[in-house]
Amino acid sequence: MQRYTKTGFAPHAAGAARGIAAAAVLGLALAGAAFADPVEDTLTIETDDGPLTLTTSAPAPEHLKDAMDTIWSGWHYREDETRDLERDDFDNPGMVFVDRGIDSWNKAQGAKGESCAGCHQGPETMAGLRATLPRVDATSGKLMLMEDYINGCVTERMGLEAWGWTGDKMKDMLALISVQSRGMAVNVAIDGPAAAFWEKGKEIYYTRFGQLEMSCANCHEDNQGMMIRADHLSQGQINGFPAYRLKDAGILSAQQRFVGCVRDTRAETFKAGSDEFKALELYVASRGNGLSVEGVSVRH
Repeated sequence: MQRYTKTGFAPHAAGAARGIAAAAVLGLALAGAAFADPVEDTLTIETDDGPLTLTTSAPAPEHLKDAMDTIWSGWHYREDETRDLERDDFDNPGMVFVDRGIDSWNKAQGAKGESCAGCHQGPETMAGLRATLPRVDATSGKLMLMEDYINGCVTERMGLEAWGWTGDKMKDMLALISVQSRGMAVNVAIDGPAAAFWEKGKEIYYTRFGQLEMSCANCHEDNQGMMIRADHLSQGQINGFPAYRLKDAGILSAQQRFVGCVRDTRAETFKAGSDEFKALELYVASRGNGLSVEGVSVRH
């Protein structure tokens, strides 16, 4: 199986036949699909500190002006019942993982009894971090995701083996740290040292993958708002990640979702935490600049 196909590349004959057949099926699906606007609604969450109203739609960032006028959180594309789960922390199933993250934060789990709290005090000291990630580390020049920073502490300060990128420990900590920035505007940098990474992520976003020869843009830009079977295609914003996905009955990171999306095109996929998916996360995050961090969102 080919790893990916850009427009204009010539696949093998058998692969081409499968791709044409798949494209025909997709064309029929889209031909019979119905358009449904994102739901006009306001997300106000009942938290322990009182109600918090989030920005879930905003003018598109300048670099998206040619593609769309308004950006929308995926929350607007979900059913009433799913949207309601996110309105109250008591009802949001993702908050269970935040609680587990608090336990992990306070636990003396390092090789010499170190804990996150021992260095950083309370998790509220992480406020603002989620809103600016991914970003280029000023010292190393590497593109860093939250997972990178977490594993830096785990290995260098605690003397432990790195946590798996999609493991429970990692996702619990992602949930806890992300919710500290809830309500803050996504504001990832795409210029300066981030520019080359951003351009790489943009290229991947518009690259056609797999036997279905589909790119991220085919669903989330060209056909956002379409109803295909029971699925309402969103803009693919990641301001709500990590997200509790009802289908999986658990937390998913943006990296996990990227893996799933590429596999859905019937392609071999990059790994979570790969340079390719890090660049893609930067680009996709930048498409949501101006939306609120939702902390732990709820999706279907």
